[in-house]
Amino acid sequence: MTRLRCDQTPAWAALHTHFATAGRQFDLRDAFAQDAGRFAAFSQQAPHVFADLSKNLIDAPTEALLLALARQCGLESQRDAMFAGEEVNASEQRAAKHFLLRNSPLAQERRAQPAINSIALEALEVQRTLDAMLAFAEQVRADASITDIVSIGIGGSDLGPQMAVLALDAFAIQGKRFHFVASVDGDELAGVLKGLRPESTLFLVASKTFTTLETMTNAHSARRWFEAQGGQDMRRHFVALTSNLAAAQSFGISTTFGFWEWVGGRYSLWSAVGLPIAMAIGAANFRDLLAGAHAMDQHFCSAPLARNLPVRLGLLDVWYRNFHRFASRSIAPYSSALKRWPAYLQQLEMESNGKRVDASGQPLTYDTAPVLWGEPGTNGQHAYFQMLHQGTSVVPVEFVAVKQAAHAPHDLPGHHALLLANALAQAQALMNGRPDAGGHKDFPGNRPSTFLLLEALTPASLGALIALQEHRVFVSGAIWGINSFDQWGVELGKVLARDIESRLQSGDVSRLDASTTGLLERLRRP
Repeated sequence: MTRLRCDQTPAWAALHTHFATAGRQFDLRDAFAQDAGRFAAFSQQAPHVFADLSKNLIDAPTEALLLALARQCGLESQRDAMFAGEEVNASEQRAAKHFLLRNSPLAQERRAQPAINSIALEALEVQRTLDAMLAFAEQVRADASITDIVSIGIGGSDLGPQMAVLALDAFAIQGKRFHFVASVDGDELAGVLKGLRPESTLFLVASKTFTTLETMTNAHSARRWFEAQGGQDMRRHFVALTSNLAAAQSFGISTTFGFWEWVGGRYSLWSAVGLPIAMAIGAANFRDLLAGAHAMDQHFCSAPLARNLPVRLGLLDVWYRNFHRFASRSIAPYSSALKRWPAYLQQLEMESNGKRVDASGQPLTYDTAPVLWGEPGTNGQHAYFQMLHQGTSVVPVEFVAVKQAAHAPHDLPGHHALLLANALAQAQALMNGRPDAGGHKDFPGNRPSTFLLLEALTPASLGALIALQEHRVFVSGAIWGINSFDQWGVELGKVLARDIESRLQSGDVSRLDASTTGLLERLRRP
């Protein structure tokens, strides 16, 4: 696998020169005025997703230099190594084969002969597990006695399934409610359990190791509630999504669905962790979700770099972060069904690429992942869009819109047209501004945005949209020379929390800093 860090390439130096001479002064309004074909050149259809990149601070020379950077960094060989099942997660000595979870034939199409046989065997195992999981999901869907499904997990075991279940509510089964518990804050679990009955509740406990502190704390509390409320036959009401079958059995769970060490948490919704999604939307729709992601996988693997949407988005992220020095990106889904989309992307991108050393552990001299944040429109317009339009920091915005509403238009006439009009208007206003108004009414404009458009929010289109973002994150991580598949930054706080938990009981403050000591003592006061 060819891999060269971006700051060691000729294209990196050329991009710095280009930014100083042309990129810094780039004006979108002039770009559109001078190029009648700009929209066609900087928009494209990918599987299930149309993308308009024309309102971004790029032109053909900029994109040509960014594509040269990608080639010099060995992006294509890095991508091919991942799809060949090579150990791309070096710090944990693992592959990243989440693509196998959505459609095994893709792996067999790759040309890396040494990995084909082992991947083909794993693909068969993946399919067997998927078939068993979906059969169980259909069994639960047909069981009228189960009215509430409580999914207990954290991180990717919570954010992905929760986001997808909410997004695909139009496809969800009637008569069953889906609840998600992630935080160790007891108020969250208590709020979910309030009003539930043990005989009609099914708990799904998602933890690869079955040792995750927050998840197991909530699982033990859920079991105590179940028993205290007179619940019978725990084995029927608890299911484990884990690789640690022995621990699940020791807990009292007999129904388990496993997944593999190469399934990272933020890529796990395609695996058994996606069981609540399958229960909500059914086996056929879950397969459509996988098929949409597979279609985007094929696009990423086969489309020329210049017309490869994940590549173009990932390179745009590098251009904004390292040259324009934009520190954040706002996610604005104009669909209430995508209300958890910003939170999902926060983990996907910031946990993947929020790194300060390269893949070999050497410090970086440039910035990596931006801060992602946002809210669904039009709510965001009445909250933070003031800053986007008139604030002192430029924040690129990524709009997501859906052409066809999930509700029947004749039931709520005018709603969807107004929603789409607002999305288009905000992107237009950010670009054009109103720079001649003066004073408080001055809008500088020239503020960039990307517009992603789905025909409809379906399992297939959601799958493609998620996979698009996964591959985009891979692209920017590959350019930066980092390992996008580990997350060592989450470990230190866990270790310290275990120490402080015991100190909260004992009152021992020895060897603590003054601030932690003061807070701990205050928390211990009657």
